[in-house]
Amino acid sequence: MQDNIIDIKSLDMDARGVGHLANEDGSPGKVIFVEGALPGERVSFLTFKKKKNWEAARMTELHRASSMRVTPKCQHFDYCGGCSMQHLEPSAQVAMKQRVLEDNLWHISKVKAENVMRPMYGPTWGYRYRARLSVRHVAKKGTVLVGFHEKRSAFVADITDCKILPPHVAAMLVPLRGLIGALSIFDQVPQIEVAIGEEVTALVLRIMAPLTSADETLLKAFADQWTVQFWLQTKGPETAAPFYPLDKELYYTLPEFGVKMPFKPVDFTQVNHHINRVLVAKALNLLEVQRDDRVADLFCGLGNFTLPLATQGREVVGIEGSTSLTERALSNATANGLSAKTTFSTRNLFEVTPDDLVALGKFDRMLIDPPRDGAHALAQALAGLRATHPDLLPKRIVYVSCSPSTLARDAGILVHEAGYVLKKAGVVNMFPHTSHVESMAVFDLAV
Repeated sequence: MQDNIIDIKSLDMDARGVGHLANEDGSPGKVIFVEGALPGERVSFLTFKKKKNWEAARMTELHRASSMRVTPKCQHFDYCGGCSMQHLEPSAQVAMKQRVLEDNLWHISKVKAENVMRPMYGPTWGYRYRARLSVRHVAKKGTVLVGFHEKRSAFVADITDCKILPPHVAAMLVPLRGLIGALSIFDQVPQIEVAIGEEVTALVLRIMAPLTSADETLLKAFADQWTVQFWLQTKGPETAAPFYPLDKELYYTLPEFGVKMPFKPVDFTQVNHHINRVLVAKALNLLEVQRDDRVADLFCGLGNFTLPLATQGREVVGIEGSTSLTERALSNATANGLSAKTTFSTRNLFEVTPDDLVALGKFDRMLIDPPRDGAHALAQALAGLRATHPDLLPKRIVYVSCSPSTLARDAGILVHEAGYVLKKAGVVNMFPHTSHVESMAVFDLAV
């Protein structure tokens, strides 16, 4: 352990301040990552992890404050791991994320967007409509904790409020402690998944032992009092099933396109419903789908983009790696009267080949919305298509990303090997006060 003073020059992708210790000759030396510090600040720090070329530390004293520093709204910010950037002014958070995106594109793949899009904003607080809360019975404290993990720890943070959860969910944090503590299996409930729809809030209890009839009575009373729906999950996510009440349906809407999307609380849906509406509208606007276009929606999930696309093009093909997801996406399309214009296919897009793309036929436009691993195989398959069937390459691709590093990697392949130009790129502030960077990029086939 050591206590030193350092000047902070930048932020890393985990929202830690970055500075350098000085060598004896005055040149920059070892890199120090300081939690809680911002660019332009001078801070004292205490190292908690030391490596040959870098150290991780936490700020112990602030000697010169940045103009971008603000007082965190949440009383638990210093130790709860749910947020990492509440001490940074919100517009500066977005600027930092934009810089992360641009730096990744250039440093990883030597790619630069012709135009930087204006960031997409939504609510700064109370936006998190999905959350995975950890539960831990702490015998020494004689209580049950419900919340996010502590920073740099597997322990559950002792929180009584949360500013990024909607107020009605934050208000349940303490009552949920009492509920779990009153169950016969109080030490067999490791997790509560929260999913909020238009008309109901679902709480999925991960239970490691059966409930008693008394437990069931307690859950039903809590559900009635707080107007929630309990689901029970005994093993993997596929075992999650509604418990009480059974007359509620979880769904969200995309009003601009007249779409209603039913979902299960363990499904992947966007955390921020307000931003999701903006995201879908922006993606479709950027794709510029024409009435006679055939469009591909890759990594389509439940059809979040597929169904709105079906209101604009001639045909939309949604592709996902899970048969259960594509079946439910088709069901959603049918419920919304869009099945005649949608086709869903199950394929492993992490192993897709040029021949697979040839078999799918010509697409005029393509939307790609992969998980954090990105779409490396797909980008390579498109590059392979350029060599053998260039006439099958889509004229425009819109890539929605939750990882700037994998977007940058795939952008390099699309630009340097598949013949595309990166026309636009920008960030989507899907997760305010966290270091998570959501972004969108537009690629046009070079003429």
